[in-house]
Formats: sequence, structure tokens, C-alpha cells
Amino acid sequence: MIDTKEKIIEYFRSGIKKEKNFKIGVEHEKFLFDNTNNKRVDYSKIKEMFESLSEFGWNQVLEKKKLVGLNKGDKNITLEPGNQIELSGEKLSNIHQVCAESQEYLFELRQVTKKLDLSIVSLGFDPISKLSEVPNNPKKRYKLMTKEMPSGGKLSLDMMYRTCGTQLNIDYSSELDFVKKFKVVNSIVPISISLFANSSIVEKKNSNYLSYRSKVWQNTSRSGLPKIFFEELNFEKYADFVMDFPILFIQNQDEYIPGKEYKFKDFMNRKINEIENRLPNEHDLSLHLSTIFTENRLKKYIELRSMDTCGWDCLCAGPAFYIGLLYGNLDEIYEIISKWDKSKIINAYLEAPIKGFNTQLMGKDLLYWATTLLSVSRKGLENRDIQNKAKKNECLFLSHLQKIINNKTTNADHMINKFSKNEDLNELYDK
Repeated sequence: MIDTKEKIIEYFRSGIKKEKNFKIGVEHEKFLFDNTNNKRVDYSKIKEMFESLSEFGWNQVLEKKKLVGLNKGDKNITLEPGNQIELSGEKLSNIHQVCAESQEYLFELRQVTKKLDLSIVSLGFDPISKLSEVPNNPKKRYKLMTKEMPSGGKLSLDMMYRTCGTQLNIDYSSELDFVKKFKVVNSIVPISISLFANSSIVEKKNSNYLSYRSKVWQNTSRSGLPKIFFEELNFEKYADFVMDFPILFIQNQDEYIPGKEYKFKDFMNRKINEIENRLPNEHDLSLHLSTIFTENRLKKYIELRSMDTCGWDCLCAGPAFYIGLLYGNLDEIYEIISKWDKSKIINAYLEAPIKGFNTQLMGKDLLYWATTLLSVSRKGLENRDIQNKAKKNECLFLSHLQKIINNKTTNADHMINKFSKNEDLNELYDK
């Protein structure tokens, strides 16, 4: 049972791994549209798709006898609130493996979407649908979240139903290693937003944002970049943060119960009458940690969450960029960000969704910092020097980002240019 702060700290400590055992986990979401009407797929279509994917060895995941996901080995396909689908990949050792996994998934997905006349959209925000047009599904937690979330952030439902992101999960070798990595990933969120911006079109119009998804997440309940994240945040301080964080919901057997005004420390102090004042277990802690929607967060690993979903050609670029920094060259990037002022980072964070590379941080624009960080990442991947069969190391996956920096043109800029010419919906779909 989780009845003391020390047990939360121990939960985080249990994630410590030897550097040689570090893994890379990537999760990425996609929108699906029905080609017969250019609308988001409804749950009946999702069921057809999941049933078709079982031909590739995927096993069905049920909730109250409703099909809500798939798994195959250590991989999972989950269903998001608006029927976005998310692949949670295996924990892998290098970016070559990560990219191979995404290509295998793409192959399977294309077979099924072609058969069912569906299109995939790899953007950070739904470019077509109004919120009222997005269908839902039977997952019980989403019904509760739909009711509870808007009170804490005016765009919370847009986050749930109209955004897609790419998430990277990384390991730490000690508490100090966590402290350094967490400070780095929070400090570079503005650069990440600008470099991976890919959500400019909203309801078939130019939103005037490069990453409208990031704008939405900044106005979502339980999200953002807390100032404490820029401190030397150790396990104890993060445990304090978690204990003082409001509960969104509690899973009690098969039911989800609203957290109301309770904080997790109330749960730990047996103060929740609705569940007979029982103590939280490790599952309850894990669930609570997964409902903290900050740009980055800690579980038994660090989750990085500030990248818009992008097309299959750039899917490997984000993980490669971060792994070069955090696994290959942590000391150099930590030295750089240690000189930054947290108020200026937060200001850049708020401006980056609309200004992109033109956002200022510490007297330089984000294009300068993206260029600098890409160079540091490249050195990190060269330090790792993990090669594929063709004797090429992981640096090859940075080419997409190098092109963005060389041309000063993001994925969002490309989409604005392509779509604005004739406002053809087909320009929004994956080719």
C-alpha cells in the first residue's frame, strides 16, 4: 500500500537502470478518417479495423466486453477519446529498432485502412472536424474525463478529442541522472514545440498557429510547465508534487469515481469516504501519475510529451534527436540549459506555438537553439555509434530535422503552403 511519501520515492527509485540497460519507448497517435464522407471514424469502424488487425497477430483487449484495444507481445494499440489510435511500442535499445517497429506498424495499418477505405492523418491537431462532430467510444474513463476536465482548462476537450502527439519514454541511471534529464527536457520544451510543429490547419482554415496542438495543451486542465520543474527536482520533491496534485478519478474495481476536490495525499490518509477510506495501491499511484498532463512527467521512467504527431518520414527524427541529447551527450546539453532563466523559458514556451522559430530565448531565436541542439544531439548519436546492417549509425535519422533547419521551414509551414493553394482535403491525408 502507498501510505507514506517514502513509498512513492521508492516507486521512482525502482525505475533506476544501469546505463547499458537503457531502453527507448515511443508512443504515437494517428487520426483516422472515413473516405466516404471525410469524417472521423466512429466506433463501429474502429471495431472493424481492430478485428482486421488481428490477422497480423494482434490480440483483442476488452473493457466490459467492448473491444477497446489490441496487444501483441509488449506492443499495444489503444483507443483515445475521439477514436484516435495510439501505438505504444516495445522498449527497444536503439533508434534503428524504433524505426523498424514503426515501419512494420505502418505496413499493417495500410493494409487494413485500404481494405476499409480509411485515411490516416499524421498531424498534431484534427484539421477538419469541429469538436461537436468528433465521435466517442465506450471507454468508461473518457466519459468521466469529458465531464470533469473542462472545469480546469477551456480547451481540455479539444485536447482529448482533437489532438495527436508523439511521446518518448526514457530511462535514468540514478536520482541525479533523473534530476539532470528532467531539467533538460523541461528547459527545451519551447525548442521542441517549434522544431516539431505540425498542427497549423484547424477546421479547414489556417489557424495562424504553427502548433495549435501546443496552444491547446497550454489551456488544458492539469497540464503545462510548472515552475518547480526547472528546479533541481529530485524524487522527494516530485513525490511532494504528486501528493499535492488533485485526483482526476479513482478506479474502484471496474468503476471510475471522480476525484472531486481530493488530493492524492487525502487518498494516502484514508480520507476518501466514497471508497470506504481504503489506502491507494501501486496501481492507484500509477493511474494518478498518468493523469498528470504536464509537458513531461515521471513514472518509473521519464515521459517526454511536447512533440506534435508527424508523418511516417519524420517519425524516427524526434526520438533520435532526444536520444542523442539525453543518452549520448547529457553533460553538454545540461551545461547549456543551466545558464537559462526559467521565466524566459516559460515565456518562450507560451510564444512558441504561434511564433515558432522566431520566438526569443536568452537573446537568441529558437532557430539558433534548434541548430545548436541538433549539433549536440548529432555528437551524442556519434558517441553511441550504434550501426545498422549498412554500417550507418543513428545520425541518419536526423536528416529530416536538418532539412527543417536548413530551409527554416517546419512541417507546419509545408502544410500551410500545400493546403492553402487549393484547400484540397486530400492534402491533409497521409500519402
